[in-house]
Amino acid sequence: MDGQMIFDENGEYKFSERPTIKGFPELRWTGKRPFKSTMYFPAQLKETYGTDVDGWINKIFWGDNLQVMSHMLKEFRGKIDLIYIDPPFDSKADYKKKISIKGIGTATSDSLAFEDKQYGDIWINDEYLQFMYERFILLKELLSEKGSIYVHCDWHKSAHLRLLMDEVFGASNFRNEIIWHYADYMQGNATTSLPKKHDNILFYSKNPDCYYERVKVPLDKPVKRNRVVWDGTTKTLKVARDAEGKIIYDEFYDKYLDTVWEEDVLNICQTSVTRKTSTENVGYPTQKPSRILELIIEASSKPGDIIFDCFMGSGTTQAVAMKLGRRFIGADINLGAIQTTTKRLIGIAEKLDSAQQTLEQDNPTYYTGFEVYNVNNYDFFRNPVEARDLIIEALEIQKFENSNVYDGELDGRMVKILPVNHIATKADLAELIANLPYKTFEQRKNDYPGEPVERITLVCMGHEPDLKAHFTAETTGFNIDISIVDILKDKADLQLKREAEAVAVREGNRLIIKEFYPMNLMQKLSLQKDSYVEDWKQLVESIMVDFNYDGAVLSPAVTDIPGKNELVKGEYEIPETAGTIRIKITDLLSESLEIEVK
Repeated sequence: MDGQMIFDENGEYKFSERPTIKGFPELRWTGKRPFKSTMYFPAQLKETYGTDVDGWINKIFWGDNLQVMSHMLKEFRGKIDLIYIDPPFDSKADYKKKISIKGIGTATSDSLAFEDKQYGDIWINDEYLQFMYERFILLKELLSEKGSIYVHCDWHKSAHLRLLMDEVFGASNFRNEIIWHYADYMQGNATTSLPKKHDNILFYSKNPDCYYERVKVPLDKPVKRNRVVWDGTTKTLKVARDAEGKIIYDEFYDKYLDTVWEEDVLNICQTSVTRKTSTENVGYPTQKPSRILELIIEASSKPGDIIFDCFMGSGTTQAVAMKLGRRFIGADINLGAIQTTTKRLIGIAEKLDSAQQTLEQDNPTYYTGFEVYNVNNYDFFRNPVEARDLIIEALEIQKFENSNVYDGELDGRMVKILPVNHIATKADLAELIANLPYKTFEQRKNDYPGEPVERITLVCMGHEPDLKAHFTAETTGFNIDISIVDILKDKADLQLKREAEAVAVREGNRLIIKEFYPMNLMQKLSLQKDSYVEDWKQLVESIMVDFNYDGAVLSPAVTDIPGKNELVKGEYEIPETAGTIRIKITDLLSESLEIEVK
């Protein structure tokens, strides 16, 4: 994409036409469509932690990252110095998080544990390619002239993503490909092919003249490996030995980064066994080691630069950026990712702020304050995976398991559930329109002239006023009976999510939370054996308290985030200057309840 994106007076971003490039290889897929314009989407500031430094405060966005980036263009176009993303791999897997109830007395975490589905990584190839294509275009617009982007992927889609990156960023701006090679003891389970033992990280820049700093890899001690050599006589691999029979070692000391990152050399570990016991493990299904981000950030940014990750997950990019004195912006559509990252950043900020107070005057600048925003504030669901199933259940839709077009059937009508984290737009209809069974429609039109060739119900959370007219215009020539169900209007009649309940009171100068009932979590627990819980605190991940709530933005003075085997306090001292008290209680599913105490 060589055109420029322009923000016009009508609140739309548009691209100028790109020049024709002869001989440019281009990846094609069914339904590929240009991404020439996008709208400005509003963001609502919901929470603030810490304060700004030199006029800057970091930002975390909850929402569809396409809309988040559209929101960011107005302020940050051409200002992001480094982008790292760990997007969906199309791994055909559902990622789950183990939920362990904090145990006291007879209710131990071993007897109360279950897995909760966080999100799915199952795609139709064409949908995946269009999804990534549109996001690459906006990422390029946000990147500064000397900025770089690193895209973490694996064998599933690395070839496709490189072709997409060539098209959007230009093949001449491909800098290199990093191979993250898993440690030798990860043998893999392959029986019909070679084991898959590495990830790919594609490294591109906005322009050939990008910022890059050679990074030396420090090692605590030399890493010794057995030198294995081929024995031509016995036709076997043997460990090399010296004249005295001692094993010969290769020794690796500090060295500059190259394109193959060995786990044992870089002190990185991704094995399931070590990840579970790692001090940085936060229990997020696709969490990446901090060491990878440290190397990338040190190589392609300077202190004070802005780092961006729009597939934030557990917040590793943001956590490392904070530690290295960089400014950062993060985004994720999964509410669990927002809660995990927020909790993680609060802990890091407290340590950095405490350490900085003991340093001398010329200490490095740390940007520890951050804000949390919603982009399109439709707080119905924790994640999109849950949303589809809840809507199907609430509307009593007959679910289709393997349809590439429809989600199910209701009263003789085909049902398509549009994205539920934002209002439905014309762009949301493009995938459906491109994949409709037009050959079947032609046959029906000939067999039953004058009758609709299909009856379709669209389910959405608000929509553009001319959405139905746009669908009709785009399917001209076919009589399609289209109706729209807006669950924002109908939500009073739908049981989409059971809200949590809590009781909190003021007793003198003490704030006491007496009861907490996270209904969704309790429902999941009721399906488990031995589901007795002795104390509501066992179900709580964190409690935030704002003693002077302004009616719009939560600014916690208390951040009660206990350790893994500890419980929240549930009782807090109220300062004399307190006004309206706002409490945010987050349960183990990362669902939150906010209540006020006067």
